[in-house]
Amino acid sequence: MARSAQPISGRAGIVAGTLVVAAVLLAFLGIGLRAEASAGFGAAEWQAIRFTVVQSVLSASISVVLAIPLARALARRDLPGRQMLITLLGAPFILPVIVAVLGLLAVFGRNGWVNAAFGTLGLPPVSIYGLHGVVLAHVFFNLPLATRLLLQGWQSIPAERFRLAAQLNLSPWVIFRTIEVPLLIRILPGAAALIFVICLTSFAVALTLGGGPRATTIELAIYQAFRFDFDLSKAALLSVIQLVLAGGAAVLALWIIPQISLTGGMDRPVQRWDGRGGLQRFGDGVAILLGAGFLLLPLFSVAVSGLIGLPEVPASVWRAALTSLWVAGISVCVLLAVALPLAGWIAIHARGSVEAIGLLGLSASPLMIGTGWFILINPIADPVSLSLLVTAVVNTLMALPFALRIMVPGIREALQSHGRLCMTLNMTGWTTWRWVILPRALPQIGFAAGLTGALSIGDLGVIALFSDPDRTTLPLQMYRLMGAYKTEAAAGAALILLAMALGIFWSFDRGARWYART
Repeated sequence: MARSAQPISGRAGIVAGTLVVAAVLLAFLGIGLRAEASAGFGAAEWQAIRFTVVQSVLSASISVVLAIPLARALARRDLPGRQMLITLLGAPFILPVIVAVLGLLAVFGRNGWVNAAFGTLGLPPVSIYGLHGVVLAHVFFNLPLATRLLLQGWQSIPAERFRLAAQLNLSPWVIFRTIEVPLLIRILPGAAALIFVICLTSFAVALTLGGGPRATTIELAIYQAFRFDFDLSKAALLSVIQLVLAGGAAVLALWIIPQISLTGGMDRPVQRWDGRGGLQRFGDGVAILLGAGFLLLPLFSVAVSGLIGLPEVPASVWRAALTSLWVAGISVCVLLAVALPLAGWIAIHARGSVEAIGLLGLSASPLMIGTGWFILINPIADPVSLSLLVTAVVNTLMALPFALRIMVPGIREALQSHGRLCMTLNMTGWTTWRWVILPRALPQIGFAAGLTGALSIGDLGVIALFSDPDRTTLPLQMYRLMGAYKTEAAAGAALILLAMALGIFWSFDRGARWYART
């Protein structure tokens, strides 16, 4: 579509994109001012770098390997509740990390269900803390993502290929080797690279299940240098290492992630004749049962223990909950103010041209941006007094890439289908937004706003750097209760946090869809 025929201007998008670039570059500037390469690292910092890479490699590898049988079983079985299970695979994405960790502790912790079962069988207990605990939590969060990516690929295989395989009477092993293995070779590297990037920048998991000299990630080392030693030079130098690792891995992931598309075929329903044997039915059933149990048991334990612990929740939790709602509300408002004009600007350009601006947030971790901003703010103002505002804006930057991925296709489609008519009627600017774009893109905008609110309300990142006792969000207050061994109160706080995250996501998503239909 020619740019001259566009009914909306890109000026507001250029301003929004400039602000995003400036926000990230200012963080880089702050880090650059304090990073002293000559200071070097000690043994603890090198151990943190090694641990970060090792746990990311293990988390990504285990996640994609376990996702293969689960995605294959979901692809060739049409069981009752299958669609609900696929929907629930998206839940960990908006689930507050600290809530999920509490659920994992209830199942796999020292006094959890698994160790209770081991004790009954006379087996020694297992510890969830350390490398295996961090990897376990990352697999919990990323197994659903890998499964969704693989399932999408499996569903793109034309039904005619399985029909031809059945006519040739190919065995299940030959079908797997000739039809499904090429698909896995195409998708698995990209999925593993994406999960590797996500695990590189994980902070809350390492804070709660890692720690100690042998289980510290770079993010956690930045936090410790900042909060405990107040060594801004070391924090800045670690941030540079984090940027190089995460940025390089993000570029690699974007380069090798394949475009999954429906290729060929007559859109017939897929029938899997290779899955009708008893052994195949048993294997698929076991994969679905174990996968669903691994993902749902921690959530179930959070609900049960939270109901029991609600009466023990102190007043500070409710004050922190109101603060979290305020932070999430600011994040959503900032997101809409930035993402809408930026999405409009991207939509009137060729695919992949200026969209990279919105992806800048993926190249930097929240702690890295927070460290850079703290260094710049500290000489001229009290950073603690701005902690909640900084947290809200950084959360917006982290959610912006996902929001743009959600918004841009709807806006681009509205412009492609109604752009010429708008120009014919001399309908431009805000009038086009008001009467053409917003009514059609409202469901996607509501979904993006709900996603941003849920991610912001559950974030335990920048607030951990800037907070003081008077400015605490609910995830941080819950972490403090866990650290004080007030388990029941922490469980009650977890249930409140989970309800708030799901509630804010549902309110925006459902509200926008309802308004679009009226």
